[in-house]
Amino acid sequence: MKDYEDIQNYPAKHNFDLDKVGVSDVKYPITVMDKKNKWQNTIASVTMTVFLPHQYRGTHMSRFIEILNRHRGKITTTAVRGILEEMKVRFQAKSAFLDIHFPYFIYKRAPISGEESLMEYEASFIATLNEDMDFILEVVVPVLILCPCSKEISDRGAHNQRAEVSVRVKMNKLVWIEDIIEVVEKSASSPVYSLLKRNDEKYITEHAYDNPRFVEDISREVAFHLNKDERVDYFSVFCKSYESIHKHNALAYIEIDKRKDKS
Repeated sequence: MKDYEDIQNYPAKHNFDLDKVGVSDVKYPITVMDKKNKWQNTIASVTMTVFLPHQYRGTHMSRFIEILNRHRGKITTTAVRGILEEMKVRFQAKSAFLDIHFPYFIYKRAPISGEESLMEYEASFIATLNEDMDFILEVVVPVLILCPCSKEISDRGAHNQRAEVSVRVKMNKLVWIEDIIEVVEKSASSPVYSLLKRNDEKYITEHAYDNPRFVEDISREVAFHLNKDERVDYFSVFCKSYESIHKHNALAYIEIDKRKDKS
């Protein structure tokens, strides 16, 4: 076989380091921890990158997939660290980054009929390894919110809409995806479900009306619970409401690093 020149190892034309180079949108089967069933199989979209100094024109993209293939199986914090460590070694990089984004499913019962169905949530493991590893769990939870102002000024009804709450946490002890979902759903006007009968719809409509929330209210309520959770060192909460009577959407964001407060 002909021995081809390794063009990637040539120096770059311009004297710039690249903070991240690699592959993205790699669809890959993974198994993640499930609080109720121990493990859950799902399909992830994976991004893998490393730092590239200006001495190198490019990197070897195939090596990322080789590393991923060697670490197939159950994806835990330990497994994520192993992937990042191998990336640093193989690419002789000072830093490595990994983003594993996947759908996560939970069986939920409708509030009145008890009908059970699978509900999908979005989750991500976002990790960086320099000297130490920085690991973030992100969970996106859909909820229903009803506007307190609309309820106050209206003689009949109030505008309500679906919202999404994105929570990111850095932890010192295991925080389950289900734990974050529970905190968010109890902080909203109502949870949402994938399957509802008419008596469920009646209950949710009235429950939301009795629990009006601004996006600001939800963000603060979620932050209140996470701030009390000793397993959580850092968190951010981003609530976005897909407004039903406005052209624009509404949002609120809060970020707290509890480690700084202790120092």
